[in-house]
Amino acid sequence: MELGVGEAFALANNAAATIRGAFGCDHEVLVVLGSGWAESVPTLEALSSAPVQTMDVGDIPGFKKPTALGHGGALKSISIGGTSVLLLTGRTHLYEGRGVHAVVHGVRTAYALGCRTVVLTNGAGCLRTEWPVGTPVVICDHINLTAHSPLTGDNAPAPLAGRFVDLTDAYNESLRALVRSVEPGIHEAVYLGLHGPHFETPAEIRMAATFGADMVGMSTVLETIAARHLGMNVLALSLATNLASGLSGNKLSGEEVIQVGKDSSEKVGDLLSRILIAFDQRKSEIVS
Repeated sequence: MELGVGEAFALANNAAATIRGAFGCDHEVLVVLGSGWAESVPTLEALSSAPVQTMDVGDIPGFKKPTALGHGGALKSISIGGTSVLLLTGRTHLYEGRGVHAVVHGVRTAYALGCRTVVLTNGAGCLRTEWPVGTPVVICDHINLTAHSPLTGDNAPAPLAGRFVDLTDAYNESLRALVRSVEPGIHEAVYLGLHGPHFETPAEIRMAATFGADMVGMSTVLETIAARHLGMNVLALSLATNLASGLSGNKLSGEEVIQVGKDSSEKVGDLLSRILIAFDQRKSEIVS
């Protein structure tokens, strides 16, 4: 049964208390590793300037191990220079049937732990045939066709009440500029989010192209809405794990997504590392 809004925020606070007790501190940045990005964990751990701490998400209130292929079930605490980072090695998707609040529980928990910046990553089908499979891009905007919102229902408890969130700047321009500074020439993309778990039909991809989408996937948009409701700054990165349905003539599969992630592990791990290092060096310019 879907939780009520008040229950969902209370559960996030309970989860934050459990994590704080285990890790002994609050954090500044949440990084969520989506499909194709989990292989970057060793690279990020190697950067940590403090011992890496790890929890099984099953030991944290409100979390369950993701069932999606290629998603891990750990929460890690790492330090990039002077920046404390929470690293979720997988996420809950709407299609797993746990409800909208479960999808955004990680974001709300991170907020309760002090995080004001969230880095969301995903693997997605690419509509731009000139972008090779395995290309990482920066999300600059999204189209939410999941037919859901984490703000549905009662107002959040004070002082977080307010359901009419402005998404004009959903994806923070300063954070996107930071990425461009470490990876000049990286493409920006509009991401179209669908419910899943099935892949899209060729007709749906033609519709997405008409709408102006560059990437299509099954995550990220609800987490972004929840984060912006809380005033968090959002950076989102997408890995082109396949050409979208009907564009290549190939059958689509989850295994292909996982394999592209493995093949791209060095590339995406290096990119995430450079982004987090640059953020640590320049966060006073970005975080208001």
